[in-house]
Parts: sequence; structure tokens; C-alpha cells
Amino acid sequence: MEFLLADYLTALFIFFGAILYSSVGHGGASAYIAIMSLMGTPPLSIKPIGLVLNILVSSISSFRFIKNKLFSLKVFLPVVLGSVPTAFLGGYIQLAPEVYKPLVGIILLFAGAQFLFNFSQYFNIKSNKPVNPLIGILAGLIIGFLSGLTGTGGGIFLSPLILMLGWTTIKGASGTAAAFIFFNSVSGLIGNIASVNLIPNTIFLFLFAVLFGVIIGTQLGIKILNENNVKKALGLVLIVAGLKFILM
Repeated sequence: MEFLLADYLTALFIFFGAILYSSVGHGGASAYIAIMSLMGTPPLSIKPIGLVLNILVSSISSFRFIKNKLFSLKVFLPVVLGSVPTAFLGGYIQLAPEVYKPLVGIILLFAGAQFLFNFSQYFNIKSNKPVNPLIGILAGLIIGFLSGLTGTGGGIFLSPLILMLGWTTIKGASGTAAAFIFFNSVSGLIGNIASVNLIPNTIFLFLFAVLFGVIIGTQLGIKILNENNVKKALGLVLIVAGLKFILM
């Protein structure tokens, strides 16, 4: 299996992206898509690669959060019930580049803005309001479709939504979103394979990069790296990549 120099450079940037993201408790799906975009990875390859990397990172994150009881089953069940079928549908659909690129660009801009401005601080996170299953299922339907369509995990939409609704705490939202991303990504990947049957061989290189990056980043945590500065830097990268997707 031969790789180009650009593939190794992309893997290197993904490795550092995984370190930074995991050090502040995030999976990094949007960052990996941003990096692949900036490095010129074909859009047809970005989607399945993003979904596979989501599965790896979210499985590790889910295990850690659930083990520490930072997970809300009552929130998770309705949203995942709605999201899994539509994530498959979104994964199956192949958008034309002129539609796919601006759509992903908008999502990256949204994710970048969240890192820069920390919208979650404005939500009433201390409340413990009862979960409305119908709203949860509806939210899952929409977020699942978007995540499958773009190759993102959907956590950037789910976390602020359930915090805004007062269904859980910040840590509970992170754990719930991690499990949500895992099931979304599996469903989206199955849909994508059913449609195009394409898993680029670079995925193995990128998987190793993410795995080692997550291991290192998890150990670093915020003991060495300043969380706020890291989030702002990541936010700027996502915004640059989002603008590139939209304008180029």
C-alpha cells in the first residue's frame, strides 16, 4: 500500500488535531474534515473517512464517559431513535460538490464559532427539565440526516441543543453526544458504503494518526495545555476551512 507525501502530511496534521481536540474533551470530527479539505482531499473521500474516524474517536469517548456515569440514557434514546435511519439516508445520498462544499463549510463555521465564543456558557445548564421524547426524536431526525450527509458526527448540533433545553449538564451532554456520534457515524457509513462502496486506502494511515493522537491528547488534558487558547486556535482553523469550502 503506497501513500503520497500529501497523505503523510495530512495524517500528521490529523495527528496533531487529535491531540488538541482530545485534550479539551472533544472528538474532532469537524477538524479532521477541515484538515482534509485544506490538504486537498477529494470530497468523495472526505465523507467516508470522516465517518470512520468518528466511529473510532466516539467509541473511545463513549466508553470513558459512560464508565464515569456522564451519560443521559433518557436523552440518548429518543434522539438516536430518530437519527439512525436518517443518518443512513444521508450517508447514502451523494451530493454534487457545488452543494456538498458550502453545506460542510457552514457546519465548520458553526463549529468554529462555538469554539471561539463558547455559546454553551449562556445556557441554563443547571436545570434538569424533563425530556420531551417527540422533540428528541425530531431533533435526531434532522441532526442524523445532516451528519450522514456531510460526514460529521452531529455532536456540534446535539450538545448545545440539549443544554439549551435544560435536559442535562455540560459533562452529561458531552457523554450523550459521544454515544450519539458513534451510532450516527456507523449508520451513515453503512449508507455511504451501500451507495458508493468506497473506503479510501488512506483511511488506515489516518486511523493510526487519530488513535495515537487521542491517546496522547487524553493524557495531556488541561494540565499542560491551556484549554481556552486551544479552543480559540481550533475555532480559527475551522473557520478558515469553512470559508475555503464555501468560497473555493
